[in-house]
Amino acid sequence: MKVVVSTLNAKFIHTSLALRYLKAFCEKDFDVEITEYTIKDPAMNIVSDLYQKAPDVLGFSCYIWNIEETIHIIKMIKKIRPELIIVLGGPEVSYDTDYWMERIPEVDFIVMGEGEETFHQLLTEISTTRKYHFVYGIAYRKGEEVVLMPGRPKLKLDDIPSPHRFAEDLPSLANRVVYFETSRGCPFSCQFCLSSIEVGVRYFDMERTKADLLYLIDSGAKLIKFVDRTFNIKRDYAMEIFDFLIKNHRGVVFQFEITADIMRPEVLDYLAENAPPGTFRFEIGVQSTNDTTNELVQRRQNFAKLTRTVQKVKHSLKIDQHLDLIAGLPEEDYNSFRKTFNDVFELGPEELQLGFLKMLRGTGMRNDAHKYGYVYMDHAPYEILGNDILPFTDIIRIKRVEDVLEKYWNAHRMDHTVKYLIAHEFTSAFDFFQEFGDYWEERGWQRIGHQLEDLFTRLRDFLMHRGTNNMHVIEGLMKLDYFLGHKYKPRKIWWDFTLDKSEQSAYLRLLAEQPELADGDFQRLRISEKDLHKHVMLEVLPFALQTYLQSGEIDASSPQLLIVHFPPDAQQPASYYTMPLHQMAATL
Repeated sequence: MKVVVSTLNAKFIHTSLALRYLKAFCEKDFDVEITEYTIKDPAMNIVSDLYQKAPDVLGFSCYIWNIEETIHIIKMIKKIRPELIIVLGGPEVSYDTDYWMERIPEVDFIVMGEGEETFHQLLTEISTTRKYHFVYGIAYRKGEEVVLMPGRPKLKLDDIPSPHRFAEDLPSLANRVVYFETSRGCPFSCQFCLSSIEVGVRYFDMERTKADLLYLIDSGAKLIKFVDRTFNIKRDYAMEIFDFLIKNHRGVVFQFEITADIMRPEVLDYLAENAPPGTFRFEIGVQSTNDTTNELVQRRQNFAKLTRTVQKVKHSLKIDQHLDLIAGLPEEDYNSFRKTFNDVFELGPEELQLGFLKMLRGTGMRNDAHKYGYVYMDHAPYEILGNDILPFTDIIRIKRVEDVLEKYWNAHRMDHTVKYLIAHEFTSAFDFFQEFGDYWEERGWQRIGHQLEDLFTRLRDFLMHRGTNNMHVIEGLMKLDYFLGHKYKPRKIWWDFTLDKSEQSAYLRLLAEQPELADGDFQRLRISEKDLHKHVMLEVLPFALQTYLQSGEIDASSPQLLIVHFPPDAQQPASYYTMPLHQMAATL
């Protein structure tokens, strides 16, 4: 009996940990093949590929991001292979399972909840006696009737073989995200999250965890994302893994979901002192800073302690932080969410993810939706369309904030510019993103694509339209950000150079002859005049850049030459230096 387990990932770089667990648990008794696609792949291509594999049993792992596309695939392949046994599993079909069995009559079985042992027993019954009433944790068809079996006890995690040792994964390991878990379950009860349903936290054996991590590191993995819902809930366990990875990382990047307000000071001190820069990334779910809202969704959070953790991590300059917000939680109207956004943005995260509440099947939030007047999408992703205090018109406005936030903050294309605008020209961060987002939509830009230079010209158009002050300073910072957004010397710019070609040549000749005139370690680059022409760009800034970066003050009495060097091999980012124009004028 040939078994194929499959899923549609959101992107090609993603991998399915669930499928690998199923194969690891079942392969000693069954021929199991993993095959992954993406939600962007043409349905006919997927069906054709699956058909040629000729499975007897075909399983799909289902999530909110792929369920509708998966249903389309199932209906097509069942027409071609009506005898094919189709099994679904995953969080999207583990709840309201009778609904899914009714909606997709082509499906023969659904595995509910933790699937390894259940799927193995189901395959055993399919291949032998077919007495499905013995299999706990499944839904199956008995004539016209749908039978839902009781759930089964949780597995001992160490009874599951490692999902990380398949030879077929090795060739692509360096080019894809590796998902890894050290535990299952969550200690918290947030009513919008499926993890709140599972009681307690179970851990894999520490030595097994270390062995798997070392295997992945040695095999060429570049990014390992831990999927533990709260990685730092057990301090000693987390500390031991942090220490192990610090000693054995070999350039691999590791991402963790942590709960910031329970992070112990001694853990933060250890990481600040010992973590190699860029090796760890933290994802922190803040969601809301409204105490009433957090109480209603049973989310325990001490924002003062969370703030101390985020600030301490940020000041260490070792670990990037990704903070999450959810718009549309109970009793959080537009103004309350504006405050939440500004509270969290003020912490200075490297990335701020603005999401919208989704009424996931099985969650307390979905069950209580009527209490707050929620309306939401009938099909996945079940995103809200409004509630009693946050109408659809406000959701649309916040969507515009999300769009501009992604383009101008999370993509880090204009860090110097955006920080200046928020600090000096707008009431708050939220107001900048909201005003710009409204202008973006008014101009119809959401319907057309953009190149990098378009992002700069559109920001300039918006700022000039509203009569923003100090445009000479802002444009200077925009030019700096534009240069730093390139690995190689850019072929085109979106403004007219301040200096003509003869002036540029004269300054480059001076820099070759007297590199000590520039600040920082420019002279250590030891660049010839010929290479300066190839790999350096010059522009005039109407203020003292270093003074601004150090103190936030604008000194317009000291214009400077901006010198940006692009390393020939592009292995390092562009670097920038300055030189006072009056000093240069006296020298030339």
